[in-house]
Amino acid sequence: MAPSAGTHSTTPCHVVAVPYPGRGHVNPMMNLCKLLTNRKPHLLITLVVTEEWLGFIGSEEKPDNIQFATIPNVLPSELHRAADMPSFVGATQTKMGEPFERLLDRLGATVNIIIADTFLNWAVEVGNRRNIPVASLWPMPASVFSIFYHFNLLVQKGHHPFELSERGEERVDYIPGIASIRLADIPSIIHMKDQRVLDLALRVFPNVRRARYLLFTSISDLELNVIDVLKQEFAFPIYTFGPAIPYFNLEKATYFSTNQDEHDNYFNWLNSQPSSSVLYVSLGSFLSVSSVQMDEIADGLRESGVKFLWVARGESERLKEKCGHLGRVVPWCEQLKVLCHSSVGGFWTHCGWNSTMECIFAGVPIIAFPIVMDQTTIRKHVVEDWKIGLDAKRGVGSGDLLRSREIARLVKSFMDLESVERKEMATRARALRDTTRGAIADGGTSITNLDSFLSDIVSFK
Repeated sequence: MAPSAGTHSTTPCHVVAVPYPGRGHVNPMMNLCKLLTNRKPHLLITLVVTEEWLGFIGSEEKPDNIQFATIPNVLPSELHRAADMPSFVGATQTKMGEPFERLLDRLGATVNIIIADTFLNWAVEVGNRRNIPVASLWPMPASVFSIFYHFNLLVQKGHHPFELSERGEERVDYIPGIASIRLADIPSIIHMKDQRVLDLALRVFPNVRRARYLLFTSISDLELNVIDVLKQEFAFPIYTFGPAIPYFNLEKATYFSTNQDEHDNYFNWLNSQPSSSVLYVSLGSFLSVSSVQMDEIADGLRESGVKFLWVARGESERLKEKCGHLGRVVPWCEQLKVLCHSSVGGFWTHCGWNSTMECIFAGVPIIAFPIVMDQTTIRKHVVEDWKIGLDAKRGVGSGDLLRSREIARLVKSFMDLESVERKEMATRARALRDTTRGAIADGGTSITNLDSFLSDIVSFK
């Protein structure tokens, strides 16, 4: 993708970007920053992360005009945020704003615009107070934004959050931009009996109207209806840039693992497998499933007779022995490169938005295994709207295990390349791949939006 033409300036336009401190938020913000600088090389971007996140991504390859700045961790150890999610989310709303403002003081009058994760609701207030435009970045589907933004409609219609899990098959058709959705596919935190995280999440939306822009990491053609509705609702520009994944860096290795032998081993193994024969399995980098469920998955994969590559993080060594010789179990891999490999024919995923976008970019069918938050809504898109995958949790009660026998049956059926259902899913997945790659080609919707946003940014100088 060639940089757009533009006039050079001795004083670069300075963007300060601040993501919510979570993998599903930091990664798309980093990728958006790279897309912006790739399109306009004379931009200067300061990416503000917590000290712990700098340790995770500080060695990542990036352009020289993207610099890191840090603020203190919101909790002593952010890695353990899953143990007390309400405290962590609350801390991001109360403890990040003040050190961020001190950082702005050090940067002086050079900041032209702030791009802040929507969940950092204080950023809009900081920008407005300092007369700095703020773009609010929503790193999830636009449909999930609409559900949260119009949450009062659920309450007005008598769909109280604590009742939703008991009425999962009931459908609603009054959420703007979403024709019909099961209550079971509403983001999972709305179902939880402990409503603290939901209350904290809902706090961020009143400030969105006070931003200058709303940015989505989605693709216009994937969520056309809901994006059109939101454009009518907000007075400011809404831009979609998706997919905010590292597709621009596919030819280069970007290692978070120092084990080169391990990397070579799994890629050499993939190279030796027939086309579309391998199931790639990864259930995310943060919230995962119990060890008991992992054991069921291991047994089911082994019993299926299907070749697989499984990223099991900290449990990889333990699970290697259970899985037998059919597959490979690793703690980490270069996911987008794996999904684009010719031997990979499917992806068993937790339906995180970034993983789903990578899978669509690669044109690979999906086994949907959502765990929490927006993943239940993304499953709905994958299975019902786009029809590129199967729901692994269909018929499995909340809190129940998906047993190995059912896993083996599901995986074997899903990876049967002669199955009519499989062929139809694969055809639709390739069509979505073409749509996605069209969006990021010159003249595509995502690139056009990127250029429009950049024109606006430069005008703030």
